[in-house]
Amino acid sequence: MDRRVLEAKDFQVRNYHQSDRESVRAICCETGFLGNPIDPVFEDRELFADFLTDYYLKHEPDSAFVVIKDNVAKGYLLGSRRPLNHQVHSLLESVIYGGKVLSRYLGYRQESRRFIHWMVAKAWREVPAAPRTTGHFHSNLLPEVKSILVYRQLLETYFRYLHDHGVRQVHAQVVTFDGRRGLKLFERYGFKVLNQSEITKYRQFTDQTVYLCTIVKEFDEKSDLLLYPVR
Repeated sequence: MDRRVLEAKDFQVRNYHQSDRESVRAICCETGFLGNPIDPVFEDRELFADFLTDYYLKHEPDSAFVVIKDNVAKGYLLGSRRPLNHQVHSLLESVIYGGKVLSRYLGYRQESRRFIHWMVAKAWREVPAAPRTTGHFHSNLLPEVKSILVYRQLLETYFRYLHDHGVRQVHAQVVTFDGRRGLKLFERYGFKVLNQSEITKYRQFTDQTVYLCTIVKEFDEKSDLLLYPVR
């Protein structure tokens, strides 16, 4: 793997194109297990990618952005500025996803069944609350483009897009491994931490404690769109 430090000339952040769909879905699965491939945790890549990307790619593709390196998509940010639409979609699609899981359940390995059990029995208790009426996003980067420079440009591009459409607050849920320390970068860039909760679905795969945290950022002024460290 190329270990040199990425520079701005090495990559491009642009709007999502329909031709990026399979690349985005593949990146979703390649990074779905704490930045690594999801397969040890859940083997059904098709369903995993459907659950995490379908709404954004089908219903809000204008709110999606990709990182291009060497003419190939290496990362993405999927966002929503229509949170109520996203909630309705999630409710309706949960019935479809549930049907697919039931029809495939007996063919899954034990690890995949354990993941499903967590989703049904524990996810609703462990996933921290998030604002229901604000924009949101989630993003994933392959190792070759994982850097603060890339992530910052990706976020700033999305924030400008939200600002242009009248959205002034955005939230996300991010994974950290060590409580507060893992959130310091977001706090430096003006995010506020609303809450956090331990996520137990990875306990058998790592000896680190995994948390899911809800963070929020407001940008009333143009200057708020730039992720300069807060002093």
